[in-house]
Amino acid sequence: MAIAAVSGFALVCGVWLLQHNTASAPPPQPSAAQAADGGGAPAREAGAPALPPSPPTRITIPALKVDVPLTGLGLNPDGSLEAPPSERRDLAGWYESGTTPGDRGTAVVAGHVDNAEGPSVFYALGALQKGMPIEIRRTDGQTAVFTIDAVEVYDSRAFPDDKVYGAAKRPELRVITCGGGYSKKTGYLGNVVVFAHLTGVR
Repeated sequence: MAIAAVSGFALVCGVWLLQHNTASAPPPQPSAAQAADGGGAPAREAGAPALPPSPPTRITIPALKVDVPLTGLGLNPDGSLEAPPSERRDLAGWYESGTTPGDRGTAVVAGHVDNAEGPSVFYALGALQKGMPIEIRRTDGQTAVFTIDAVEVYDSRAFPDDKVYGAAKRPELRVITCGGGYSKKTGYLGNVVVFAHLTGVR
């Protein structure tokens, strides 16, 4: 099932920067070097065989020292992706009506960049680089290991739904948070998206 643009998700971010007037020090944004080659979809290198469906329980991103539980997310009335509870800085969410991480297709994980108290779970997501691992623990006891293919940032007014959420023939993962510049009036102007594919299982 396709998900609509995440503009609704972006609008709930930026509370901390707005309240504390710290827009001069926003979270890191991905460099052009981390984008997909040629600006298109990330390269389709071979990966590990798909796993059977199994809901995820935890995401670990070693480079960011992130190791947090996952909660299920649905869609808002306008079709945009729900956000995890903003008061939980130690929680991310996954789109539970879509692909489970490790299964064939595109799995989606989202989390806040900050909340009213300060930086949140995916504050440094834009600092990730190609080749870095992301691990998803699943209820079946297996850990799906993904390798990052690209890290990109998009304006919420031109979010590429098909590129981010479109169907995939291999097991793929998208990790999303707010980014793309910052306005004191509205908060973040877009989203950072990490593209990854399954390369191993533990």
